[in-house]
Order: sequence, then C-alpha cells, then structure tokens
Amino acid sequence: MNVAVEAVVKKRLGGLPAVAEVLRRLEVAGIVDELCPVRADADLTHGQVIEVLIANRLTSPMPLQRVGDWASAWAVEEVFGVEAALLNDDRLARALDAIAPRLDAIAGSVGAAAIGAFGIDVAKIHWDMTSMSVHGAFPEEGQDEEFPLVRYGHPKDRRFDLKQVQAGLGVSADGGVPVFSKVFDGGAAEVSQVVTAMKGLRRLAGATRLLMVADSKLVSWNNISALCAAGVDFIAPAPAAKIPHGFYAGLDLESAQVVDYVAARDAGKPAERREVYRVLEDTYTLHGPRKKDTPVHLRRVLVHSSGNAAGQRQAREKRLAKAGAELDKLAAAAGGRYYNTGDKIAARAGAIARTRRVAKVLRTATGTDPATGRPTFAWHWDQDALDTEAAADGWYALLTALPPDGAPAPGPDRVLLSYKGQGTVERRYGDFKGPLAVTPVFVQKNSRVAALVQVICLALLVFSLIERQVRRELSRDGGDGKMAGLYPDNRRVAPTARMIMYHLSTLEVHIGNILDPPTVAFARAIHVHLLELLGIQTIRPRWTEP
Repeated sequence: MNVAVEAVVKKRLGGLPAVAEVLRRLEVAGIVDELCPVRADADLTHGQVIEVLIANRLTSPMPLQRVGDWASAWAVEEVFGVEAALLNDDRLARALDAIAPRLDAIAGSVGAAAIGAFGIDVAKIHWDMTSMSVHGAFPEEGQDEEFPLVRYGHPKDRRFDLKQVQAGLGVSADGGVPVFSKVFDGGAAEVSQVVTAMKGLRRLAGATRLLMVADSKLVSWNNISALCAAGVDFIAPAPAAKIPHGFYAGLDLESAQVVDYVAARDAGKPAERREVYRVLEDTYTLHGPRKKDTPVHLRRVLVHSSGNAAGQRQAREKRLAKAGAELDKLAAAAGGRYYNTGDKIAARAGAIARTRRVAKVLRTATGTDPATGRPTFAWHWDQDALDTEAAADGWYALLTALPPDGAPAPGPDRVLLSYKGQGTVERRYGDFKGPLAVTPVFVQKNSRVAALVQVICLALLVFSLIERQVRRELSRDGGDGKMAGLYPDNRRVAPTARMIMYHLSTLEVHIGNILDPPTVAFARAIHVHLLELLGIQTIRPRWTEP
C-alpha cells in the first residue's frame, strides 16, 4: 500500500483579517511609529508590536504573557508580517515603555483617524469613567508620578482589597464608538476629570458644536462653568442631593408632556404595555462654593418614566415586607433575653431601618410594661410619608444649558431624547471588561499599566468599529440592520461585535509548501457574509505581492 503524506500547517485565523483591516484604516502602526520611533536596524517597530497586542486582546484576551505562543498558533505572521519568536516579554515591555509618555497623543491621533476614515458623527458624545483592579502591591513611593498612579479608590467592581487605575471613554452616539479615551489615577475623583475630558473631546470635534452627555458626576459648579465658557453643550442628570426632599411629590403628572419615544426593549409590545415618558420643565440655579462665584442658570427637564415608577414601587413593597417581618420579630422579642433594655431595642430597630432603607417612613415607640417592668416596642408605617414617596416614583431631572429654541434640543422632549443612549457607554465598558478582559492586569510598573490600559482602549475602538461597519452595511438600501445565522434558532438580530468575533473565531488558514499560497478554510457561509460586510473580499498575507 502506498501512502502519500502532505505537510500542511493549520493556524487559527479568526477575526485577524477584520482587525488588520481596521488597524490599516486607522493607521495605528504609522501613528505609533511617528510618535515613538525605533532604531533603523530594529527587527520590529513599536507600531507593529502595538498592533499585535491589539489583535491579541481581540482574539485571545489573556494576561500579558506568552504572547509569542499565541502568535505561533494564530496566523499573526501571515496577516501582520510579525514573527512569533520576536514577541518575547522584553520586546512587549519595551513597546509599552515607549508609548507610555505619548498616550494622549496616540489616543487623540487614532481617534481623529477613526472619525475621518469611518465618517463618525461626533456631534454628540457620551462620557463616563470606570475602574480596573490591578493585582500587586504597587507601593506609592515606587511609582513614577509622571504617569497615572495605581491607588486605592472607589472600585466599580467592589474589589476594595485591590488598587486600581481608571479609564474614561468618550463614546459617539453614532455607532457607540469610543473615539476618545484617557487613563487616570486610581484615586482620581470622577467629578474633577470632566474638564480634561471636555478639552480632549473638543479638539476631536473640531468645528462641530459638541454635545456632551454624562452622568450626575458632571454636575459641579466648576465643571458646568468650564463647559459653558468653552461653548460645549451638555446634558446630565441632577444629583439626588441637589433636589429638595419632597420636590418630586409636588409635581403634576397630568400636566406633563408625553414624549414620542419607544424604547427598543418595548418595540414588540402592545402600546398599553410600553414604558411611557412624560416631561416638565423649569429652571435651576447652580451656585459656586464661594459667594463671589457667578451662579449658572440652567434648564431643568423633569422626566417621569412609568417603567421606573413600577420598578421603584415593587422595590419599596419588598423592602417594606422584609422590614415589617423583622420589626414584628423584634416586637415579639422585646423584653426577652436579648432585647431586655430600651437601648438595645432602639439600636436593633435603627439597624433594620438603615439596612432596609425605610427610615423615612418608619415610626417606632419604646415603653415599659407596667405589669412586668419590661421594655416594649411598637411600630407602624407613616402613611403620609409613604404617599410622598409613592408620588415621587419614576421622576428624575436632567440639567442642560441648551437653548430652548435652538438645535439640537429645542424642547424638553428633545432634551430627553438627546440624553437617551447614555447606556451605550456602559455597554462599551461591558465589552471593556468582558470580551476584552481588561482585568486582571499583570504588569510591574504603573507606566506600563497605563500603557496597557490604553492599548485595550484602542482594541475597544477596533472592536466597536467592526460592529458599526457590519450594522451600517446591513442597513444600506433600506435594510433593518439585522441578519440571521448568528444564533442557533436563526432569528434575525442586530449583530454585536462579540457575536461577529465569535463566529469569525473558527476560521483557519492552511499553509502548505513554499510554492503554494496559504488557503483559508471557510467552514460556514456566515464567514463569507461577515467578511463581505466588513469589506474584506480576499485575505492576502502582508508579505505577498498584490
């Protein structure tokens, strides 16, 4: 029997072609190499290394180790022209060290390139910050103060045992693309970073008048004054502390204007089951910390959401039920072994009120049983206070300096519609910490921590652009932006970058002898469809002639 043996090397291709195409259009390697040049005889430029790190994060998000092994198993050399053996830990570290002093310039240049190359509308930007936990001691005296410091702060993931750094993202309303990113100290207060972000976003927007949408941490006299002076429009929720207690309960819901808006989650529901939004408007004056500070006069749009109202009502009913059961138990135990004094009873009642958040509606009384001399305890709900809370359900306030008779938000309903979409930035943070696995971060210098976080911000930009590109192509010629084949039941959905990269992950490239070019194994039709939507007609290694 004759046996023919053919040597074929299989490598994972996955979404590398899509990533490489976006990086090419963003000119990431060129931007990094211009800002961070290397010696003429270097085997790799810093730009090449950063591109590979971005590709690594998008295809196999692991801590920064054994990147060379990943490159050997994946078609990195065939797509990026970078030999796996060159991607040792030392070379990666030197690339991070090189870009660390130029992070803002790199982020700004790549963001501007994204706006120009992909035609992103940056008239409205959603801004928010998040924290990333960092493993390691990172003593403050051993850190380089020229870079964001790794410090304890207020972590969003509740890992108070770990130090952190923070990142801010400016996400476009057009496609949810993070066109602006910046790394901050772990202990930096969010409220004090808005002006820095505003200046960066203003540069990116150019001649376009910028609308900055953010959370309530934007609202301080310093921030609002700076935004108004710079001619930057903004919308942000009013902090709860700035709204007097009982204010919402006095609003007339019947006189509020119904907003013509249907949330995406309600699109398939009958009209009577959809969430209804209503708006009122008044003015709000924001005073500075000093008497000489000029007050800022703002529009205050008062929003009522029937969905929020229902959720708050259900949450309150659960709190009252749990608190009531615990208070009844305390009343039964009053005068017994554990609650034999009025002070112990009062302390326990206070703990229940704080834990269940019912202090404003709870009324208690302690006394003494004349027959036994033992302490007694009674309680009830204050119905007037409950009615006041119920009347305030569903209300919140938005603050803005947008003129009521101007663009883009002439009326209070348009202010609300312009604010909608702030969840986009939260979704990008979900991608940041989910598919891109930003945490945990394993590097030794705070400068490298900042550089690595910025690299992952660039990866998130590429990730988002891939999603935007596919959705825009599906929306051409009257399309609905949806496609089938992403889920087993074949239902039509709007593709997410996570699903796109998941399906592309099964692509392989087969490499034969030196005379035969690499061939791509398309296992499913969806592979071809996605690559066509991304504008990738053929897959050619960078080292082959066109």
